[in-house]
Amino acid sequence: VQLQASGGGLVQPGGSLRLSCAASGFTSAYYAIGWFRQAPGKEREGVSCISRGDGTIYYADSVKGRFTISRDNAKNTVYLQMNSLKPEDTAVYYCATMGVASLSKLDVDYWGQGTQVTVSS
Repeated sequence: VQLQASGGGLVQPGGSLRLSCAASGFTSAYYAIGWFRQAPGKEREGVSCISRGDGTIYYADSVKGRFTISRDNAKNTVYLQMNSLKPEDTAVYYCATMGVASLSKLDVDYWGQGTQVTVSS
């Protein structure tokens, strides 16, 4: 079982990035998948989550209207499209399988590897 996050990088404020969370060894469509981030010196926080089944979506208030989560079941991948990026979005971003669809790290079953996002001019 593996979750591999990718797509991070350095981007200027106002720019965009698309993160990918590729699953292997299991079918991600059967799980809620969440995106979390952790900035230096801060707690890891939930950013967005998409449930299994009906695909109910959750966003943290700080990213609503700027980030979009989606899943491509044929590719066994969940995406996080991030637009209008701000310096405060700088963090390591992680994807995870969730026992319950939420933004709480307490509901995480399995953490994937992270990808660094840096927003700076």
